[in-house]
Amino acid sequence: MAENNIEYLRHSLAHLLGAAVLELYPGSKLAIGPSIENGFYYDVDMNGKLSDDDLPQIEKKMREILKTWNKFEEIEETKDSAQSRYIENQYKNELIRELAEKEEKITSYKSGDFVDLCRGGHVTSAKDINPEAFKLSHVAGAYWRGNEKNPQLTRIYGFAFTTKKELNDYLAMLEEAKKRDHKKLGIELDLFTFSELVGPGLPLWTPKGTLLRNILDDYVWSLRKKRDYQQVDIPHITKKDLYEISGHWDKFKDELFKIETREGHIFAMKPMNCPHHTQIYARKPHSYRELPQRYANTTKDYRDEQTGELSGLSRVRAFTQDDAHVFCRMSQVKEEFLKIWDIVHEFYGAFGLALEVRLSRHDPEHPEKYLGDKDNWQKAEKVLQDLIKEKNVRAIDGLGEAAFYGPKLDFMAKDSLGRQWQVATIQLDMNMPERFDLTCANEKGEKERIVMIHAAIMGSIERFLSIIIEHYAGAFPVWLSPVQAMILPISDKQNRWAESVRDKLKEAGLRAEVDLDNETLGKKIRQAELQKVPYVLVVGEKEVEAKAVAVRQRGSFDKTQDKKGDIGQMKLDKFIDKILKEIETKKS
Repeated sequence: MAENNIEYLRHSLAHLLGAAVLELYPGSKLAIGPSIENGFYYDVDMNGKLSDDDLPQIEKKMREILKTWNKFEEIEETKDSAQSRYIENQYKNELIRELAEKEEKITSYKSGDFVDLCRGGHVTSAKDINPEAFKLSHVAGAYWRGNEKNPQLTRIYGFAFTTKKELNDYLAMLEEAKKRDHKKLGIELDLFTFSELVGPGLPLWTPKGTLLRNILDDYVWSLRKKRDYQQVDIPHITKKDLYEISGHWDKFKDELFKIETREGHIFAMKPMNCPHHTQIYARKPHSYRELPQRYANTTKDYRDEQTGELSGLSRVRAFTQDDAHVFCRMSQVKEEFLKIWDIVHEFYGAFGLALEVRLSRHDPEHPEKYLGDKDNWQKAEKVLQDLIKEKNVRAIDGLGEAAFYGPKLDFMAKDSLGRQWQVATIQLDMNMPERFDLTCANEKGEKERIVMIHAAIMGSIERFLSIIIEHYAGAFPVWLSPVQAMILPISDKQNRWAESVRDKLKEAGLRAEVDLDNETLGKKIRQAELQKVPYVLVVGEKEVEAKAVAVRQRGSFDKTQDKKGDIGQMKLDKFIDKILKEIETKKS
């Protein structure tokens, strides 16, 4: 184990957190304390109440204890010795019983006077932990093992890095992220809302937000249409039988919204679209000459997410997928993958997002997580590995990240804050065609098993918009902005020309509004800036006479954005040409 492994450092700090909690809150019971991205947490059955205000005291105690620690000493346990050691902790005992049933090694680790059940993964010495490079962040609720039927525990989160500078840089990024929070900006920009009467995790889209969604979806469709995709449409519910055959009923049984008809039949709201699309393909026999069949469908899906896991648009119960499925022969897979690859790069290039690719493979040590046999998985993964070699790119190894029915290429993008997100995905599926007996007639007239490719460009439109809102801090490029130009008359005398300007912009296909409120020009400009409109067109007496507009580009009055300045008076036709060119080139 490498001494500088950041995961070991973070896990070691979880032990330190557990020790501090037990000293400050005697009688509390520790559950689990793993390392996570950028830090660690510990789930605790607290003896007493805990809030964010108590975290500085726990941090202080952690630093005191750290001075007394040296090594993490491994203690080999038997089932009996471990149960005796943690006799009053039902959470540790549950883990011990499971380890014993699997005949796995049971170990505890001792640091100072603190002993905790743990499989290992720590720094070599406690001196490797920088006391100035960690910070407790917040407290949240968490059910034991993620099951709402189990006791609710207190989860204490912390950040951890190797140096104080790394920690401070990360905290600064979080502060900037708060300003860009899509949950905040989405309301301020009037893009979406949530209603208690409708329910949590069910976003409602305003006219502006719906326009934004449609612009994005239309762009994806324009790219697919060039590659001969055809649009299809499917219902939002299905009989139980479809998902039993596909494997989704068993895989998603806890996340399905189930419906019982008045005749006693069981239906479900669809959590994804691929099983429905298989039935469109299966409606008639296909010759190899008809393949590939490329179906595209933007539609809502539904998953019964737990309330505590919902988060703005990032995690919802109703989400929209720009989904597509290609039914083809194995010999056509490479060409079809390359077409989708090109769509992905063209689409994300419009946002200035550089992409990395991850080959998400199955984990052979956990075959129970996946459908299909070993040979099919190896064939499918080799196809993707060969494709990556041909593209001459270095892929991230995503062991265990495959979909349950097939391996995939996940595209990873970094936003303007340097945060990495999984965005588009292309999946190769040899199992669904097998389950639904999907075939084509080959050159000999014999039935030949086909394969299926799943392709989502945005994936969940809701989640994609949460990323893009924060990436741009709500200041969308002109081609994407719900309102591209706001016309501001200086006084009522210019209202007629202002409305004429709006009408001419709309005739040119632009999204424009005019502000006729009886407010000062300064207030009108400020309001347009708050709404992050790319162009403000001021019209006064001079502009009326010249049949022109005074152009101000976004940022002129907003110190939080790049200052692009006052462009000045411009003939209306010239401005229209300028903005249309920006839209055509999708200038960011």
